[in-house]
Amino acid sequence: MSLDRGWMYRRYAQGSLTGEFMDGLEVFIHYALSRPDLMIGNKIKCPCTKCKNKKFDTPMTVRVHLAKNGFIPRYHIWTMHGEALVQVPDVARRIVTIEEDREVNRYETMVMDVATAQFHNVDDLIEESPNPTAQHLYDMLKAADRELWPGCKTHTQLSLVARLMSLKSDNNMSERCFDQILELIKEIVPDNNLVTGDFYSAKKLLRGMGLPVEKIDCCRNNCMLFWGDDESLNECKFCDANRYKESSGPSGSRQRRLVAVSQMHYFPITPRLQRLYASKATAADMRWHATSVNDGVMRHPADSPAWKHFDNTFPDFAAEVRNVRLGLCTDGFSPFNNFGKQYSSWPILLTPYNLPPWMCMREQHIFLTAVVPGPHNPKDMIDVFLQPLIAELSHLWEVGVQAYDISLKNNFQMRAALLWTISDFPAYSMLSGWSTAGRLACPRCCDDTDSFRLPLSGKQSWFDCHRRFLPTDHPFRRNKYAFIKNAQVRKGPPQTKNGYQLLAEIEGLGIKKVTELTVEETRLRISKRQRTYESGWRKKSIFWDLPYWSSLLIRHNLDVMHIEKNVFDNLFNTIMNTKGKTKDTAKSREELNRFCRRPELEANEQTGKYPKACYMLDNDEKRILLKWIEGLRFPDGYVSSLGRCVNLSTLQMFGMKSHDCHVMMQRVLPVALKDLLPFNVWKTITDLCLFFKDLTSPNIQVDNLLQMQKNIPVILCKLERIFPPSFFDSMEHLPIHLADEAMMAGPVQYRWMYPFERYLGKLKKTVKNKAKVEGSITNAYLVEEATAFCCYYSIRV
Repeated sequence: MSLDRGWMYRRYAQGSLTGEFMDGLEVFIHYALSRPDLMIGNKIKCPCTKCKNKKFDTPMTVRVHLAKNGFIPRYHIWTMHGEALVQVPDVARRIVTIEEDREVNRYETMVMDVATAQFHNVDDLIEESPNPTAQHLYDMLKAADRELWPGCKTHTQLSLVARLMSLKSDNNMSERCFDQILELIKEIVPDNNLVTGDFYSAKKLLRGMGLPVEKIDCCRNNCMLFWGDDESLNECKFCDANRYKESSGPSGSRQRRLVAVSQMHYFPITPRLQRLYASKATAADMRWHATSVNDGVMRHPADSPAWKHFDNTFPDFAAEVRNVRLGLCTDGFSPFNNFGKQYSSWPILLTPYNLPPWMCMREQHIFLTAVVPGPHNPKDMIDVFLQPLIAELSHLWEVGVQAYDISLKNNFQMRAALLWTISDFPAYSMLSGWSTAGRLACPRCCDDTDSFRLPLSGKQSWFDCHRRFLPTDHPFRRNKYAFIKNAQVRKGPPQTKNGYQLLAEIEGLGIKKVTELTVEETRLRISKRQRTYESGWRKKSIFWDLPYWSSLLIRHNLDVMHIEKNVFDNLFNTIMNTKGKTKDTAKSREELNRFCRRPELEANEQTGKYPKACYMLDNDEKRILLKWIEGLRFPDGYVSSLGRCVNLSTLQMFGMKSHDCHVMMQRVLPVALKDLLPFNVWKTITDLCLFFKDLTSPNIQVDNLLQMQKNIPVILCKLERIFPPSFFDSMEHLPIHLADEAMMAGPVQYRWMYPFERYLGKLKKTVKNKAKVEGSITNAYLVEEATAFCCYYSIRV
């Protein structure tokens, strides 16, 4: 017979134990007590994830263990409690109450009643000592949390160091200045004080808090890491490059030591996830996601179908609400800018999604996990540097690690899963393995695309690629004049492939990971700098090594921040006819007349010149618009001064950052262009602006998203009736998929680059200050500063 025991792995609903689980738990206890031959006295085997049927305990203790830890995975048939594998008594469907079957004391009844009402109260009643790792941290914090001098009530040794480290980071303080401040403090305070003597001692104190750093040697050509089985090699097995360079010892000394030519720094994520539960400031908030309600509004990734699909696919993981969901981001980081040599390193950042909206994606909860060394973009070889992280994530998924929850005062086995990656479009290609250039640039349409190459400019165009997303009876589908000449569209939108289909396609093409290539294949790849295939796949991403990666609804996010900025730049520069940036050129007009019927935009037969388009402003209109923008005033902190970007002499705007474009797109353009453009052009542009405004709302209603999915194909088709084919590059095509991704993964604020850009911007300020003070800078110093930065925020939380 089939067992209906799904209740075993559905413990929680809105943060508390469900009645279904509590009733089923009593069924289990009743059955275990019915087999005295498998008991020791009055004790039964405990099948919780901690005891694993290896320990005997009283029924009350087993109840509490199962309420806290849950059943071991796939224990639907209670074989260790006497249940047969074939014939099972019909006890699973029978609900037995405590009062009906056995006599219990009032204390046990009270404990289980409280457990049913609120999960965390059970754990508060049953306290455990911290595990050795957590206890080591608490012991060190206690030792460091001593008074600066006898009788000092305002600061401890640790709080002073953490505060000074914060000031150093926030104000770009040099090490010399830091040391001088410490000397001044020591002169002021009493003699028997614990003030650290210098910056080195302060860092040593913070490092003692237990955030390890692994330094891993790399090949100078990014072929491999000298890590794992290859740790003992002295030469790259692919390009034969030397691992070490010789460096002399102290002056006058004959000693010489080996120094790696290239080195990456890896900060393990496990200790920092454990800290989130070891700290009272974050431990309780790490369970916030379990309290989300299904009211048709998505406020957090926990409300999204992608999160719920993951929970349904892996109920064992979802059964423990303290298991961690993570997001990964990477971006190019150029610390030198214009005052030093060209250097680009690639930080790998992780952030946990368990936290509530007011804490999630904040700077102190973005963890620097690795720094891929420069000086050049690693491109597809970034997978080589992701190997330690993927190994750690695989271990956190399959085995987990013991963590201590200070809010519930108990130990538990913490596991973690990576939900998705966040990156701009070029980095999307590096992480996913799909080429984001050329005809197959769209990773959602894949090879089912109608994009084509323009004959004169040689650029790829996504013109007239959006009618297929319209309803089958929409009149635009039958229009032969407003789009490509004499073309009707009957086919539907491309079918989105799930993870299993994509993995089967990759394996069917015989595409390998860059870490699995042979020596000859890697050397050929280095010589050609890339590996090309008939499809859009360039490599098999290392993320497919994660056991759950194929099951995710969404694996790599399209970054709304960069897409919105690129769409705004193309739109605004075309309207302003900015030289060198406009999409409306003589070549584009000639291409327009080849593909479309736009007689009003054809060249004059006598002069050969093209008329001004309806979407373009003349010089007087440009001057009116720019003077109006120059005079705009916004609330403090809302946006940077747009007036600084206006150049009235050239009638252009320059130097706008991503957030400036964000505000211009959603707030300024609909108002600014109202009286400057024809109504139909202004209306279409305004609809596009409002689409991005609704898309980036912190709270998204599902009904609104469904309407946005219907509206965006119409908006893009209307743009195609106005602008030339050269206007529609891949960035103008990607908005067609943004509403779909929001429907799957929830609000954009948790899946775009803004928080990570701010984090990297703060590190860049520190690096710049170091360069100004010392006159030189190295990538090693960047890592040193990042380590201190992460240590400080880990202590602060």
